[in-house]
Amino acid sequence: MDDWRKLYESKLVTADEAVKHIPDGARVFFGHAANEPPVLVDALVRNYEQYKNVEIVHWVPMGRGEYCDPKMAGHLRHNAMFVGGVTRKAVQEGRADYTPFFYHQSTRFFTDGTFPIDVALISVTPPDKHGYVSLGVSVGGTRPAALSARLVIAQVNDQMPRTMGDSFLHVSDLTYCVEASTALPELGGGEIDEVTDAIGRNVAGLVEDGSTLQLGIGTIPDAVLKYLGDKKDLGIHSEMFSDGVVDLYEKGVITGANKTLDKGRMVAAFLMGSKRLYSFVDNNPDVLMRTVDYVNNPAVICRNPKVVAINSCLQVDFNGQVNSESMGIRQFSGIGGQLDYVRGAAMCPDGKAILAMPSTARHGEVSRIVPMFDSGTTVTTTRTDVHYIVTEYGIANLRAKSLRQRAKLLINIAHPKFRDQLWAAYRERYGEEE
Repeated sequence: MDDWRKLYESKLVTADEAVKHIPDGARVFFGHAANEPPVLVDALVRNYEQYKNVEIVHWVPMGRGEYCDPKMAGHLRHNAMFVGGVTRKAVQEGRADYTPFFYHQSTRFFTDGTFPIDVALISVTPPDKHGYVSLGVSVGGTRPAALSARLVIAQVNDQMPRTMGDSFLHVSDLTYCVEASTALPELGGGEIDEVTDAIGRNVAGLVEDGSTLQLGIGTIPDAVLKYLGDKKDLGIHSEMFSDGVVDLYEKGVITGANKTLDKGRMVAAFLMGSKRLYSFVDNNPDVLMRTVDYVNNPAVICRNPKVVAINSCLQVDFNGQVNSESMGIRQFSGIGGQLDYVRGAAMCPDGKAILAMPSTARHGEVSRIVPMFDSGTTVTTTRTDVHYIVTEYGIANLRAKSLRQRAKLLINIAHPKFRDQLWAAYRERYGEEE
């Protein structure tokens, strides 16, 4: 209906005017990752002294994180659902908090009173001729948060790509609109070194034709994609994807022809990459953006064939327990969607859950495969959930293996310079030779 234009115009305000409506004690949600609205966040930070005990929550941070500055104490406090580079110091120093929960459950928590959202600050496209805006590069948790919030403030950004699927809100769903054109943050591909390249090759060897892929963030997934060029009819059902997927789509490797859900479509909750990725997804009907209660739900994930979940981790102990998020008691990142997909792949009859990492850390000074974790270390993925562990030295399939077998398999893919001491720890624990 044409009335939406008058309604939209009545909601147009400046960023400073919009954020003045955020009440003291509110929980404020930022659009996820590249959906974070920089103009609104800047206005919030600029006016921080007018607030008391406002809580800021979000997943991966892509902005400057100025709301974590010590001077914000008593005014703004961050509660991370995933810890990133700009927020890590504040969390580790106790000036910010971390709240772990499964990504796919967040939509329920927003609405059932477990973790209610008072205010949502989001980025959207300009409205189409029917009065609908698109959330673009982040739909997963952003749309549910916006629909459950009492106050929704949107940066209307003509540089946001218009994506298909569950990405749409009507202007009537928005409380205030701030028109501002800003470039989306870009996630540059890291350097694929010799170690990462070897890991990518090992992981790619586990991927069969017709597999449905989930890919995490970072150079390891990028390295895997590099070695999938000879595969056929791969599909994408993933929490997120980046530029490497575009290459394989354009080569005809990713077709989604073998998928049973959303056949022929690439399904994701959010996107992070370069301008090339953002241009690719703009008005592209082959890319279907969905909310996390669908994309990350293990009961949904397992319904596609040959699910291959590929994620990174930090450490693995002899039992097969996986730490993907902490350095001892210091929170480094977060659970993200790792366990959602590990369990979704496990529920798929021919699924494979892969956790990959370099064999060493700190420039080769320490082994990532250890007899036991330091006190306080987080167990992200339990030993009963673990399937494949991959390093540059090989693949360890831990499914249905005894503790002794697990330790042996893991030592064999550890860095050679640490194997003697790992075998010594094995003998001390189990009283037998390798």
